[in-house]
Amino acid sequence: MKTFIVAAFVAALPSAALAHAMLDHAMPPVGSSQNTAPREVVLSFTEDLEPAFSSIEVRSEAGAVVSSGKAKVQHTQMRVPLKALGAGTYKVIWRVLSVDTHRTQGDFTFKVGP
Repeated sequence: MKTFIVAAFVAALPSAALAHAMLDHAMPPVGSSQNTAPREVVLSFTEDLEPAFSSIEVRSEAGAVVSSGKAKVQHTQMRVPLKALGAGTYKVIWRVLSVDTHRTQGDFTFKVGP
Protein backbone atom coordinates (compact mmCIF):
# COMPACT_ATOMS: atom_id res chain seq x y z
CA MET A 1 0.00 0.00 0.00
CA LYS A 2 2.87 2.41 0.82
CA THR A 3 4.37 1.81 -2.63
CA PHE A 4 1.06 2.72 -4.26
CA ILE A 5 0.78 5.96 -2.24
CA VAL A 6 4.37 7.00 -3.10
CA ALA A 7 3.84 6.18 -6.79
CA ALA A 8 0.61 8.19 -6.84
CA PHE A 9 2.35 11.15 -5.18
CA VAL A 10 5.26 11.10 -7.66
CA ALA A 11 2.86 10.85 -10.60
CA ALA A 12 0.99 13.90 -9.31
CA LEU A 13 4.09 16.11 -9.20
CA PRO A 14 4.18 18.84 -11.85
CA SER A 15 6.16 17.79 -14.91
CA ALA A 16 8.07 21.11 -14.79
CA ALA A 17 9.88 19.84 -11.72
CA LEU A 18 11.51 17.20 -13.92
CA ALA A 19 12.25 19.51 -16.88
CA HIS A 20 15.61 20.65 -18.19
CA ALA A 21 16.47 23.80 -20.14
CA MET A 22 16.62 22.49 -23.71
CA LEU A 23 17.47 24.59 -26.74
CA ASP A 24 14.19 25.67 -28.34
CA HIS A 25 15.56 27.72 -31.24
CA ALA A 26 18.59 29.72 -32.30
CA MET A 27 19.52 32.74 -34.42
CA PRO A 28 21.28 31.99 -36.66
CA PRO A 29 19.33 28.75 -36.97
CA VAL A 30 21.02 25.42 -36.25
CA GLY A 31 22.80 24.14 -39.38
CA SER A 32 21.88 27.20 -41.44
CA SER A 33 23.81 29.03 -44.15
CA GLN A 34 23.89 32.83 -43.86
CA ASN A 35 24.71 35.14 -46.77
CA THR A 36 25.75 37.88 -44.36
CA ALA A 37 27.57 37.34 -41.09
CA PRO A 38 25.43 37.66 -37.95
CA ARG A 39 26.42 40.23 -35.32
CA GLU A 40 25.32 38.01 -32.44
CA VAL A 41 24.12 34.54 -31.54
CA VAL A 42 20.78 34.36 -29.72
CA LEU A 43 19.63 31.10 -28.11
CA SER A 44 16.18 30.50 -26.66
CA PHE A 45 15.55 27.73 -24.15
CA THR A 46 12.53 25.94 -22.71
CA GLU A 47 13.27 27.02 -19.10
CA ASP A 48 14.57 30.14 -17.33
CA LEU A 49 18.37 30.18 -16.99
CA GLU A 50 20.78 31.03 -14.18
CA PRO A 51 22.96 33.82 -15.67
CA ALA A 52 26.06 33.11 -13.55
CA PHE A 53 26.23 29.49 -14.74
CA SER A 54 25.21 29.77 -18.41
CA SER A 55 27.52 30.48 -21.34
CA ILE A 56 27.90 30.54 -25.12
CA GLU A 57 31.18 30.23 -26.97
CA VAL A 58 31.47 30.58 -30.75
CA ARG A 59 34.55 29.21 -32.55
CA SER A 60 35.85 29.36 -36.11
CA GLU A 61 36.85 26.29 -38.13
CA ALA A 62 40.42 26.85 -36.90
CA GLY A 63 39.20 26.85 -33.29
CA ALA A 64 39.63 30.58 -32.65
CA VAL A 65 37.06 32.15 -30.32
CA VAL A 66 34.94 34.62 -32.30
CA SER A 67 32.40 35.46 -29.61
CA SER A 68 33.04 38.86 -28.11
CA GLY A 69 32.45 39.14 -24.39
CA LYS A 70 30.30 37.28 -21.93
CA ALA A 71 26.84 35.97 -22.79
CA LYS A 72 23.89 37.96 -21.45
CA VAL A 73 20.91 36.06 -20.05
CA GLN A 74 17.35 37.28 -19.74
CA HIS A 75 14.87 34.62 -18.56
CA THR A 76 14.89 31.91 -21.25
CA GLN A 77 17.11 33.76 -23.73
CA MET A 78 20.89 34.00 -23.92
CA ARG A 79 22.88 36.09 -26.40
CA VAL A 80 26.50 36.86 -27.16
CA PRO A 81 27.97 39.43 -29.59
CA LEU A 82 30.33 38.25 -32.32
CA LYS A 83 33.51 39.65 -33.79
CA ALA A 84 33.43 40.38 -37.54
CA LEU A 85 33.05 37.00 -39.23
CA GLY A 86 34.39 35.99 -42.62
CA ALA A 87 33.16 33.16 -44.80
CA GLY A 88 33.36 29.76 -43.12
CA THR A 89 31.72 27.37 -40.71
CA TYR A 90 31.29 28.35 -37.06
CA LYS A 91 30.55 26.18 -34.03
CA VAL A 92 28.30 27.41 -31.22
CA ILE A 93 28.94 25.68 -27.88
CA TRP A 94 26.44 26.30 -25.08
CA ARG A 95 26.19 25.28 -21.45
CA VAL A 96 23.29 26.27 -19.24
CA LEU A 97 21.97 25.82 -15.74
CA SER A 98 18.22 26.17 -15.46
CA VAL A 99 16.65 27.80 -12.41
CA ASP A 100 15.54 24.32 -11.30
CA THR A 101 19.30 23.43 -11.09
CA HIS A 102 19.50 21.06 -14.07
CA ARG A 103 22.52 21.42 -16.35
CA THR A 104 22.36 20.90 -20.11
CA GLN A 105 24.81 21.56 -22.90
CA GLY A 106 25.11 21.22 -26.62
CA ASP A 107 26.61 22.57 -29.79
CA PHE A 108 25.73 23.22 -33.41
CA THR A 109 27.22 24.82 -36.49
CA PHE A 110 26.19 27.51 -38.94
CA LYS A 111 27.87 28.67 -42.13
CA VAL A 112 28.60 32.16 -43.45
CA GLY A 113 29.01 32.64 -47.20
CA PRO A 114 28.02 30.83 -50.37
